[in-house]
Amino acid sequence: MQLLWACRQARSKIRDKSAPPPYPFAPMLAALLCTLLFSLSAVTARRTTEYMGGTETNFARLIIAPLVLMVFAFLFFENVSAHFQPNIFWLLFASGAIGFGLGDIALFQAFQRIGSRLTVLIVHCVAVPLALTVEFGLYKFGYMEKSALTSPSQIIFAVIILAGVTIALAPKENPHLEKSGLWSGIGWGLIAAFGQGIGAGTMVRFITEKYTEFNKLTGDEAFHAGLTVAAQRQLGGMVFTGLCLWALRTYLKGNPASPSARALTNPGSDWTAGRRWLLLNALAGPAFGVTCYQWALLNNPTGVILPIVATTPLVVIPFAIYMKEEKPSWRSLAGGVLAVAGVVGMVMWTQA
Repeated sequence: MQLLWACRQARSKIRDKSAPPPYPFAPMLAALLCTLLFSLSAVTARRTTEYMGGTETNFARLIIAPLVLMVFAFLFFENVSAHFQPNIFWLLFASGAIGFGLGDIALFQAFQRIGSRLTVLIVHCVAVPLALTVEFGLYKFGYMEKSALTSPSQIIFAVIILAGVTIALAPKENPHLEKSGLWSGIGWGLIAAFGQGIGAGTMVRFITEKYTEFNKLTGDEAFHAGLTVAAQRQLGGMVFTGLCLWALRTYLKGNPASPSARALTNPGSDWTAGRRWLLLNALAGPAFGVTCYQWALLNNPTGVILPIVATTPLVVIPFAIYMKEEKPSWRSLAGGVLAVAGVVGMVMWTQA
């Protein structure tokens, strides 16, 4: 009863737009929590792949996460369908298929090959300049009204990012990885960065700006819209991943010795041993991580929040070391710092 009362009180506070926020530092705290949760999601994903296949893991967590997001929506908002627009559902669904589906399938393959630190570095640092470049192309061809890529300084930041990533990924800086595994992991990481940058970045911005007025929302309305968009995208990722898993399992029945198919799925997954890591991964990343991200953006400039979230590749390092994944060299760490500095600089310059 006390929990129900608390939920009702929280719901009434959110609805009362006239009430000033009681904790003005809350959005900054949410941004820090988001960064920690995304980092925790990365290392738990890596640990989960020790017990089950990456495709299985992604499919299972995308069943859990949308349910959690919808529970938040039902608890704290009276009109749950307020920001659910059928005319853009399939567009968001397709965006999720690219981001949470294709992108995260590749993400888990990269985790298995090069670990959480290098994977997160590739995805978070490459996705930003990639998304800006694609947006610039859409702008030039008349599909977007404006482009975020407007200054030579952004190109300089992109070069800094790529230089840092190159230093961090140099084979001699990662002697614990075989060259074949390193290059394979880099390839999967770049596909994941494509999914993140295009599916979660460019497509969502294009859809919401062209077909909705979500970018004009503030406060709890923006929070609710963000959760609604995320849940719809996760459904797209879940269906795409489920179809891929079904296709892989079907193919393996006729080709049980196929090394390429076995690299993508694991029919002998140990769900009992990996369930705790799977649940932690689902809650830390696409569920509570996404929730904190939307919370952080409540009446707070994105130019302040995004640079904090962009430090995820650095925050993940102590987690990876604690999990005994690796002991990175100082040069590799310096490359990571340089890449993250480039991302923060690009984000701040773009928002300015």
